[in-house]
This record gives sequence, C-alpha cells and structure tokens, in this order.
Amino acid sequence: MSKKQTYSIGELAREFDVTTRTIRFYEDQGLVAPERRGQTRVYTPADRVTLKLILRGKRLGFSLAESRELIGMYQPQSDNRSQLLALQEKIHQRREQLDQQLRDIQLLQQELDDAEQRCLESLNQLESKPHV
Repeated sequence: MSKKQTYSIGELAREFDVTTRTIRFYEDQGLVAPERRGQTRVYTPADRVTLKLILRGKRLGFSLAESRELIGMYQPQSDNRSQLLALQEKIHQRREQLDQQLRDIQLLQQELDDAEQRCLESLNQLESKPHV
C-alpha cells in the first residue's frame, strides 16, 4: 500500500518561492486547510493545487476574494462550465483594467514629454539671453 503524498510548509514555500508566512496567511484566510500532526502542518495534493491557483491568480492580478470565488466553484464531478465562464469573465475584466492603465500611462508619458519640452525651451531661452 503506497503512502498518500503530502507536503510540508517548507517544501511548498520552496516550490512556489513564497515565504511560510504567506502560506500561513492563506491558511488563516481559510483557503488551505492542512492537517496537523502535533505542531507540524501537513498539506495534501489538493492544498498544493489550491496554493498554485491562488498564486497564479495573484500573478494575473486577481484579488484574493476573486481567487477564493473561482476555487470555490470547482466541482470535481462536473464539467466546471460555470467556473470556466467565471474565469473567462474575470480575465476579460482584468484585461480591460490593464488596457485602461496602459492608456493612462501613455497619457501621463505624453504630459511628461510636454512638460520636459517646455523646460528645455525655457532653459534655452535663458541661455541665449546675456547674463547681467
């Protein structure tokens, strides 16, 4: 009989390049629920997948609440259509946010370029005037 695969908090922290404190935070938020063997946390493959999904969501800019919602929609016995549609909508919303941020950054860059150009013109005018 093979022993069920489990992970320590240190193993998961190293694998996902996060601190153990980060993993404990997700535990405090109720997103992962490791078993306890004395003072030791023992994580299951399901906990590992959940942690992976949380961190992927974070990289994509999803809030913890959004990740919790998507993870909570997972139903192993179904085709997960509702979860996939919700994820698709969240991706669409995130892309719209990023597009707006990009437009805002481009506008700000243009304003900085304009201000810099005015400064250069003013400095050139000062340099061309005789010093008294």
